[in-house]
Amino acid sequence: MQLIQTVLNEITGVLEQVDSQKLCEVAQCIQKPCRIFVDGEGRSGLMAKGFAMRLMHLGYQVYVVGETITPAVAKDDVFIAISGSGESAYVVSDTLKAQQKGCTVIAVTSKPQSTAAKAASVVLTVPGTVKGDSEDVRGSVQLLSSLFDQSLHITLDVLCLMLSERDHITNSTATQKHW
Repeated sequence: MQLIQTVLNEITGVLEQVDSQKLCEVAQCIQKPCRIFVDGEGRSGLMAKGFAMRLMHLGYQVYVVGETITPAVAKDDVFIAISGSGESAYVVSDTLKAQQKGCTVIAVTSKPQSTAAKAASVVLTVPGTVKGDSEDVRGSVQLLSSLFDQSLHITLDVLCLMLSERDHITNSTATQKHW
C-alpha cells in the first residue's frame, strides 16, 4: 500500500503544477460548433481517445487523428496534440500540418520547449515524467511515462468538467450520448 500512496503523491505534485489559467485558455478554444481533432501516439494516444470520447459525450464534433473515418483538418478547426515529449514523430508532423492549414493548435505536453509546443497557439504543460527523461530528473518511482499519462488523464477530465459546467451539460445529458 505504500506504493499506492507514493504514486498518489506524485500525481498530486504534478497536478498542483498545471496552470489553471492555461486550462481556462484551452477551454476557451473549445467551442461549439467547431470540429476538434485529437492526436497522440502510444499511451498518450490512448489518453487522447478517452478525451475524445468524453468530448463526444458533451456534444462536441470530435475526431481522433489516424482513425479511418477521420476527415482532413481545415481552417478554424481545433487540433489538440498530446505528447509527453512533444517530439513524437507523427504527432509533430500532424501538428505542423494543422498549423499550416490554419487550425487553432493546442499542445498538451510535459515539455513546453518541444517541437509540438513551439508549433502551438496554446501550450498546456502537464509536467509529469516521460520515458526519455534521464534518471537525475525523473522525479518518479514509476516506469516510463506513467506519471505523465495518469496526470494527463485527470487534467483532461477536469477540462471536460469545466466544459460541461460552462455549456450546462449535466451527467444525465452526457449519459444519453453514452453507447
